Amino acid sequence: MVNYLLKNRYLKHTKISEVYFRQLLRHFCLNDTVDRTAYEVGLSRKAVMRIFGFLRQYIFSLCKEELAFSGEVEVDESYFGPKRIRGKRGRDDKVYTQVVENCSREQLLPIIKGKILSESTVFTDGWRSYDGLIYQGYHHYRIHHHENEFARGKNHVNGIESFWSFTKARLLKMKGVRKDKFVLHLKESEFRWNYRKTMYQKLLKEIRKSPIIGD
Repeated sequence: MVNYLLKNRYLKHTKISEVYFRQLLRHFCLNDTVDRTAYEVGLSRKAVMRIFGFLRQYIFSLCKEELAFSGEVEVDESYFGPKRIRGKRGRDDKVYTQVVENCSREQLLPIIKGKILSESTVFTDGWRSYDGLIYQGYHHYRIHHHENEFARGKNHVNGIESFWSFTKARLLKMKGVRKDKFVLHLKESEFRWNYRKTMYQKLLKEIRKSPIIGD
């Protein structure tokens, strides 16, 4: 039975109580399915799907506010079906992702300059679009995968590649996602990776400051 009487400081314009919302949030952070969450919490599948959708939209907005990387940063790309994704990982283990139409220099350089501070050290593979990064104010080191090279001392892009594996495994578990929802799930994976040890506390804190507007 849903408690309609308790005020919800996290989700506005809703009949779902704060107690239920916290339960839903915890299941979401545990990456539980909608069906399992609905059964465990005692809400309808439709209600759970709606709240999970709100949370993904909220995470998407939080990802936009992340600060630019500095220090040592790995840059790499990966395909998700027909979509080409550009990813960056700072050596503090945080990642940033963006869907790109192609991997041309014209596409990549503005993204790199917008998300990585100058004077940072950038590690990439041998893709030609990275040529000239040193002239943009970066210290640039390459790993040439086509020559069966995967690391050169501390120079590698293994961290961002671990994120690709994490994200693809998560999407595979979901048996795919709708095309129009792909970016939301990609940014959710980014957020899960960045706050995998503190996701529940992070979301609870942020939503408390800026509540989600329900329907």
